[in-house]
Amino acid sequence: MMIPREQYTPGPANVAHVEKDGEKWTLVLVKELRHSPEKVWAAITDPAHLREWAPFDADGDLGTVGNKVNLTTVGAPGPHITETTVTRANAPHLLEYKWGNFDMRWQLEPTGNGTRLTLWTNIARPYIAMGAAGWHICFDVLDRHLAGQAIGRITGPEAMKFEGWQRLNAEYSRQFGVETPKWAKES
Repeated sequence: MMIPREQYTPGPANVAHVEKDGEKWTLVLVKELRHSPEKVWAAITDPAHLREWAPFDADGDLGTVGNKVNLTTVGAPGPHITETTVTRANAPHLLEYKWGNFDMRWQLEPTGNGTRLTLWTNIARPYIAMGAAGWHICFDVLDRHLAGQAIGRITGPEAMKFEGWQRLNAEYSRQFGVETPKWAKES
């Protein structure tokens, strides 16, 4: 069931933080989901689920070590396809692969009410707040998708025009002590 997107407003910028190791910054997002680890695992590995919330499409299953999968960035100005190989897959607990130059590490921990989903990904410092805002919205869309209250994915340039993204980007920029690239402020 699709619900009107106008009914969605992202909450405060409280799902992301940065781990710093010298010049290397890693974006860490943690989201408490009201769904079982098995259901969340399917949503982060199955191409049909990914099409509903993720910032990329996958042409194969991400849930098996050694699988080679093409990931196509949604909303890129031109086709942006990267081949990845799943390097770790321990269902429904841990998943690792690369998305282009981004290391992607997903951890699922059962909680009393569902699953704590944690994503670690490396993003260049000037874009880390933008990435946090984008993934924050993706995780909200994921949660609604799994609850049967789909609003459709909000990614790429479309997300940057979304009022909630602009606010999140500004809040995460302040939290992380980074300045938003000028071109992103004008979007």
